[in-house]
Amino acid sequence: MRFCWETIVRLDLMSAVRLNVYVQPGASRTAVAGMHAGAIKIRIAARAVDNAANRALIEFVADCLGIARSRVVIVSGSASRRKVLQIEGVGKELIEAVLR
Repeated sequence: MRFCWETIVRLDLMSAVRLNVYVQPGASRTAVAGMHAGAIKIRIAARAVDNAANRALIEFVADCLGIARSRVVIVSGSASRRKVLQIEGVGKELIEAVLR
């Protein structure tokens, strides 16, 4: 899978990466599932009830990248399948290598 960085990642001024994701809650297992309309598609096993899917998304991305959960924040789309994550302390090369 090849990422299109112009559409899914924007560098912030505070050395953070912003990543567009499309989330599919209630999946059979949590995993990266390719691309969906210019965003990384991530299947989340947790249901979208009581913010469980958002918490599982943050945990999954942080664990995949080997960083603390506090470094991954949903900056927009918390009530939507389309979300923008801000990830501090990692470069786009690491994200591209891990979230394939």
